[in-house]
Amino acid sequence: MKFDKIHNKGQARLFKNQYIEYLTKTHPLVIWAIYLPVIALMLYYSNQVLNIELTHVLFIFFSGMFFWTFFEYMLHRFAFHFIAENKRAMKILYIIHGNHHEYPRDRERLFMPPVPSLILSSVIFSIMFFMAKWFIVTENIFAFFAGFMLGYLIYGTMHFAIHAWNPPYKWMKPLWRNHHLHHYKNEQRGFGVSTTLWDRVFGTMFDLAKEKEDKEKVKDLMFK
Repeated sequence: MKFDKIHNKGQARLFKNQYIEYLTKTHPLVIWAIYLPVIALMLYYSNQVLNIELTHVLFIFFSGMFFWTFFEYMLHRFAFHFIAENKRAMKILYIIHGNHHEYPRDRERLFMPPVPSLILSSVIFSIMFFMAKWFIVTENIFAFFAGFMLGYLIYGTMHFAIHAWNPPYKWMKPLWRNHHLHHYKNEQRGFGVSTTLWDRVFGTMFDLAKEKEDKEKVKDLMFK
């Protein structure tokens, strides 16, 4: 996804149809409003209906959150940055992720919009449920998926924050810089958004000690 110019204003036009185009945009609070009740319901169901002890529910829940960070890294690295040669595949990749690299400040496309998000999350839950049934741990899937989805919400919020504001705490600065460098320096490194853990594990972390910080480019990446 190499672009001659990265636009710090405006947004890409993805579809000619204005109604379909509208469905490609969303606000973070909309996604939180959709999934928070689902997460709460799944935790309640696990504890109160399936009678799983609260400590066990929480352990599975946090396991799901941790798994999300791995899923996020793999999805970003191998799906979003898949090198396609077919024009149709290139167009699909642009719609999914390429437009974000060309218009990184487009705040309406930092979260996956509701319709594709619900479809994808349903597919992922179905796959997880089938696998849990295969391994005879079906009762754990609801708490696990609840944690997985909270991980997604945190990821999306972190992604929004990284493009919108300075890091609120000093210890968050490496995370911010890792993603800024992913956009402006080398898109084949720095795939972690909610954490740099898997970049460090798989050797795709930027060497921040050697990377000179360009404060002007960092400012350009932020909403005004």
